Amino acid sequence: MLSASDFITRWSSFDVAARAAQLSSGVQVSAGPLHAVAQLLGPAAAAARRLWQRDVTLWSSDQKEQERIAHRLGWLDAPALMAENLERLHRFAGSARQDGFTHAVLLGMGGSSLAPEVLRAVLGPTPGWLQLHVLDSTDPAALLAVETPLRQTLVLVASKSGTTIEPVSLAAAFHHRLVQAGIERPASHFVAITDEGTELAARARHDGYRDLFINPSDIGGRYSALSYFGLVPAALMGLDIAALVGWGLAALAGLAADRSPNDGAVALGAAMAVGARFGRDKMTLLLPPAFEPFGLWVEQLVAESTGKRCRGIVPIAGETTAAASAYGRDRLFVRLCQADDRGLNTSLTKELIDAGHPLIDIAIPSKAALGAEFVRWEAATAIAAALIGINPFDEPNVAQAKEATGALLQTFNASGQLPRRTPDQTTPEGIAFTASRAARNADASGNPASILRLLTPSDYFALLAYLGPADDLARELRALRLMVRDRARVATMVGYGPRYLHSTGQLHKGGADNGVFVLISADPVVDVPIPGERYSFGTLELAQALGDFASLDQAGRRALHVHLPRPDAHLVARVAAALLAHRT
Repeated sequence: MLSASDFITRWSSFDVAARAAQLSSGVQVSAGPLHAVAQLLGPAAAAARRLWQRDVTLWSSDQKEQERIAHRLGWLDAPALMAENLERLHRFAGSARQDGFTHAVLLGMGGSSLAPEVLRAVLGPTPGWLQLHVLDSTDPAALLAVETPLRQTLVLVASKSGTTIEPVSLAAAFHHRLVQAGIERPASHFVAITDEGTELAARARHDGYRDLFINPSDIGGRYSALSYFGLVPAALMGLDIAALVGWGLAALAGLAADRSPNDGAVALGAAMAVGARFGRDKMTLLLPPAFEPFGLWVEQLVAESTGKRCRGIVPIAGETTAAASAYGRDRLFVRLCQADDRGLNTSLTKELIDAGHPLIDIAIPSKAALGAEFVRWEAATAIAAALIGINPFDEPNVAQAKEATGALLQTFNASGQLPRRTPDQTTPEGIAFTASRAARNADASGNPASILRLLTPSDYFALLAYLGPADDLARELRALRLMVRDRARVATMVGYGPRYLHSTGQLHKGGADNGVFVLISADPVVDVPIPGERYSFGTLELAQALGDFASLDQAGRRALHVHLPRPDAHLVARVAAALLAHRT
């Protein structure tokens, strides 16, 4: 294993030593009632050492599981690998720019799309470089909203497995668009990012894609931020990828330094683990607007890594802040800001600490130091998982919704219809309410709209929306989320399907039974066919919603499926009013 000095000498051009020094004092912990955080710093530091040594026994005593874990630790080598391939990335991006490409559309899900989206939203494209559009939805409106000049558009197909249904379907749609636009060689507009041996890699070679980036197969999707999955899009946007990699190397140098709490990963991991053990399992991110998109990446990393075996850490991202009195005793707060802004918003953090809430304060030296934050949070999550007895590198429940969706689509191909349960209740406006068995059993009222009555102080509320990107829809969903938070005093989440299936979906089915779920879907106003398939994007999206609800039902979760006759903000508001009217 490399030592900290190895990082400093081998990659001296990346200013590893100076950056590691800036990271070493970036984390402050106000443990509040979680006195056990101090007691766990030693075990957490030991876990960090074993992580760096690739000691797979840290997470499991089962030999087969250990073999699978050993094949998921490549993220510890990713920054070094990218440092060695910066020239290729710069050459690729420069060539695309020189050839007149002005836009790139990334087709991916979960770990394949969230890191690029964070980099786009936080760092933004450099003027004169490609504009990045991340499309991680099967909603027809989301697809139709991407209107780029096709002759100047690169299409990035990002999929570790190479067979993920969303990017495969979206790639077919964009290929059709390029053909319809009269582009003679559509494949020359495509770039693939995948593992070796996948169908996507074979297609890229056979069809003559503009480029193919083979990612190491031992890097899991949610740990792939500083691999080709994150840095190919970053290079096209003209971002300083050398700085991102340099910060990632600096974070690894801190991990290799064998100190406690090194660069903060140990302290962060210990606090996360103690919170999960002692009922402070709703890890709530307090992020300034400039870093708010980073919460989406943390959300999928933590939820998918820890939400299994009926336990887990529930990451709360994007929840508008409130006074300390609005929060229950199940919260652990993490504030993140640039070092220069550390003094901002101290009134809220002081109020939270005075109210007895534990708080972790993380100062980022610069926006480019997101490269270090990716590594810090990956290491902290792996450490926390070890301390609470969870393998952070598998996702045993993710396949449930995929299999349920596949079965529904098979039925559609055979009959032309998706099988659907008769709703428990349908309003005059055509809004259909269907409750899961667990929800019906827990509420004797017989009214599916009374599901919010099932919330207890230790629960969280998750609003799962299979809807398009319209601003008015988002406003209504956000308003419902905050009203539930304020009235029930529970932690709240919002996830857009099918994206959340590849992130928080694992937590919803495999974590503790402390979630109450409202899933909303709608018939599209305008549907879009999928080339080569009998079903459309609207049918695929509905099948994913139905499959996910069936998985929640099978897992015994308290859930409600609300289906709208159209994606209308007025109807979402009516649903919110009905749900809140029955909250006592």
